[in-house]
Amino acid sequence: MEAAAPLLVRAEQPYDREQVRTVNEAAFGRSDEADLIERLRLEGAVVASFVAEVGNQIVGHISFSRMTIETSQGPVAAISLAPMAVLPEHQRRQVGSQLVRHGVKELRARAERIVIVLGHKNYYPRFGFSADKARHLVSPFPPESFMALELFQGALEGIRGDVRYPSAFGL
Repeated sequence: MEAAAPLLVRAEQPYDREQVRTVNEAAFGRSDEADLIERLRLEGAVVASFVAEVGNQIVGHISFSRMTIETSQGPVAAISLAPMAVLPEHQRRQVGSQLVRHGVKELRARAERIVIVLGHKNYYPRFGFSADKARHLVSPFPPESFMALELFQGALEGIRGDVRYPSAFGL
């Protein structure tokens, strides 16, 4: 029996865009997230984007874009993790986990400080995301699904304000 090809996580390249769209449409069963990615690219908001590849097939994708937290002391830079998608037949195989870990590591290496996600309350905490860390951030989302991650200890200390997503999100 032939061994399965290893999973490779790498930076997304322009030639990956068609497969990235396919992954997002298949994972979400609609085109909304794939369209969001296109709008974020056009807006110039994408900070980092990674794909998970098995052989020559992209099986997962994650996107990180610039956002801000509007505080009384002025805007604070943050990163939005959205969207993250894995082909249905590759879900529950740690593909998403590897994408999140890789992305967080890269963002930390780039000296980013805060990552925000709207996601499943039972999934994202394993990576350090916490609804408690986001409790002083005003968003239009349910508090249990709105989470923040400090890439450096204390990055959110004393920060209170409204989150501002790129206009591509339509919020």
